[in-house]
Amino acid sequence: MHDAELQVALDAVRVACELSRHVRAALVTDDTLTKKDRSPVTIADLGVQAIISHHLHARFPADPLMAEEEADVLREPANAELKQKVLEHVARLQPALGEAEVMAAIDRGHHRGGASGRFWTMDPIDGTKGFIRNDQYAIALALIEDGEVVLGVLGCPSLPGGTLHQRSGIGAIFAARRGQGTTMSGLGHSASRAVSVSEVVNPADAVICQSVETGHTSHGRAARIASRLGITSPSLHMDSQCKYGVVARGEASLYMRLPSKTAGYEEMIWDHAAGCLVVTEAGGRVTDAMGKPLDFTLGRTLKANVGVIATNSRIHDRVIAAVTAVIAEG
Repeated sequence: MHDAELQVALDAVRVACELSRHVRAALVTDDTLTKKDRSPVTIADLGVQAIISHHLHARFPADPLMAEEEADVLREPANAELKQKVLEHVARLQPALGEAEVMAAIDRGHHRGGASGRFWTMDPIDGTKGFIRNDQYAIALALIEDGEVVLGVLGCPSLPGGTLHQRSGIGAIFAARRGQGTTMSGLGHSASRAVSVSEVVNPADAVICQSVETGHTSHGRAARIASRLGITSPSLHMDSQCKYGVVARGEASLYMRLPSKTAGYEEMIWDHAAGCLVVTEAGGRVTDAMGKPLDFTLGRTLKANVGVIATNSRIHDRVIAAVTAVIAEG
């Protein structure tokens, strides 16, 4: 089931990964980093969204798309150079796409979501600071039907194919379909292999994977939770939904996203839809910090949820107990 959708999604994400790598190599310099210039990631965001949106629309024209970016920024006269660079990078891989087609493809991402119907959701560059640092970032694409994530693809251009410590090639792509498991392959067209979560049953033996940026998660709370669980191993810090991939292939057993400010904060669904399925289909479990399933039926955000916890399933209940106790402490 969803064979055609999976192939289109994989093809689109692979091309998008190539675009992101080329933008990063061509436009990010020491001077860019010093000046904190975000234009390269903006170019990559818009170019990736155009590529993936075009692929999806060509094959599934009736499917709406929910995505992060809009083309309005490129219509501003002051951003003529930015627009030209987006068009050049897209044309390098999709020469048939002119300005009108690129702008229309970017603008298709306006869908509002909901509990019924079928739509795609995408984060073109998840982990912008990782992208700029030449560290971890992801291109995330998921298909949602009647509020349930049924297909997810994560392109991780900087993630080693083996492990973070035993590298066997750079660039990994994870793919999952509901009820059919999770696979990982290289970003080329190499054969895929099934992946599964770790077999850790004692939370004290778990390795935690968490965000680099403290603005994305509360490292203080995470440390208190780890202490309650008896975890002493160093955490793996990385940006983006690559963390879901690392849990899915068993390199870490626990990913915690605990917002520093819970009041009024809502997670965007494109930040979690693909990764959630990748972990679940690899044998793991994903809930919010209170143990509630993630609810993808309420529009563009997970407004019914607080935080995200992804584990290998075996330790999930004990992790949730520790999380809720620490949150109750304040």
